[in-house]
Amino acid sequence: ALAAALTQGKVFAGVDVLSTEPPSADNPLLTAPNISISPHNAWATKEARQNLLNIATANLKSFLQGNIRNCVNSK
Repeated sequence: ALAAALTQGKVFAGVDVLSTEPPSADNPLLTAPNISISPHNAWATKEARQNLLNIATANLKSFLQGNIRNCVNSK
């Protein structure tokens, strides 16, 4: 449905996730006009990965000191 709407010029789309990754070669979105598909890897930059490591390190240090950081299930 999205590929048809793109082809008819009814919509424009920008996506970074498809229903199947990687997409099959016959996925109609790969050849549809009016769409931009980016790989789902924005988190993979060196800066993003360093930030994740910094957060994990800070969480572990805090935990070892008896403090809780970034708790997602506090009761």
